[in-house]
Amino acid sequence: MNSGSNSLNVLGMDAACEAVYRRLLALPGAGRQELADSLGLSDRALGVALGRLRALGFVRPAAEPPHQLHAVSPHLGMEILLSRQEAELGARQQRLREGRAAAARLLGEFPPPGGNVPQDGVEFLDGLDSIRDFLKILNSEVGEEMLAFAPGGAQTDANMRASRPLNRRLLDRGVRMRTVYLESLRRDRASVAHAEWLTLHGGEVRTTPTLPNRVIICDRRVALVAVDSEHTGAGAVVLRTRGLVETLCALFDETWRRADPFGAPQRRDTTEFTPQQAEALRLLSQGHTDQAVAKRLGVSPRTARRTAAEVMARLDARSRFQAGVMAAQRGHLPRPYA
Repeated sequence: MNSGSNSLNVLGMDAACEAVYRRLLALPGAGRQELADSLGLSDRALGVALGRLRALGFVRPAAEPPHQLHAVSPHLGMEILLSRQEAELGARQQRLREGRAAAARLLGEFPPPGGNVPQDGVEFLDGLDSIRDFLKILNSEVGEEMLAFAPGGAQTDANMRASRPLNRRLLDRGVRMRTVYLESLRRDRASVAHAEWLTLHGGEVRTTPTLPNRVIICDRRVALVAVDSEHTGAGAVVLRTRGLVETLCALFDETWRRADPFGAPQRRDTTEFTPQQAEALRLLSQGHTDQAVAKRLGVSPRTARRTAAEVMARLDARSRFQAGVMAAQRGHLPRPYA
């Protein structure tokens, strides 16, 4: 069958129906077999097309002779079809108006994502689902830049899977994305692969020994801060107050400046301490336990103990306190990132 272009498809008539209708107009009184043979249609396909044409009002049984089909004139057929389309459009518009009204009532009954109506530029988000819902809205609104601190060391599979579609849409829109991870991320294969994926698609990634908390900043006007740095999925605070957001932006800019670009060799001081070892020294000098050091560095307590032993041996110190004092005297302690 070759019916040419399907010019009536926009009005709800498919190619087979249009071909049968045109043939009936050209061959008034043609029987089913003649139609099927001339169009190369099976009896079943012809039956489907005729059923559709009857439903649309383009074909009806002829008054005489009996058992023949009558194709209504194109003028009448088009009027019937357009009238039906207008009625359906009106019904869809009415359903849309009703849907908008229902959505407005629902939004009026419930607060925005997070549970609390913003007051004084501060909004609280309760739980991981609320955070993810808010991030979807935020990502749809960002226009130029997204900044993030991602502490916790190795990233979870769930977090990476959830973030990739959002990140990809931002990067494809030309949004500049800069993320600072912990140095310990470099030792986790899956996290390294995720960081490489980000850079491959245009994101910028750096690493640093410690981070203050999980923070996301959108266009330097909205900031999302975890309420618990050790359990970042428990909830978050959304900040829109200009002074607070500017302070967080300044913290990000300084941390970014001092962090190591992903893929570049890590910087070392004159005693060949890595940034992570130097930061471990700083934390130990302040009296932090192995457990606390491990959490700040995003490593296991075992790795924290091994790092402490390595820097003590490098300095030939007999205790952690002595190691801290010696490191301070020799200028090996970094300025705190947080």
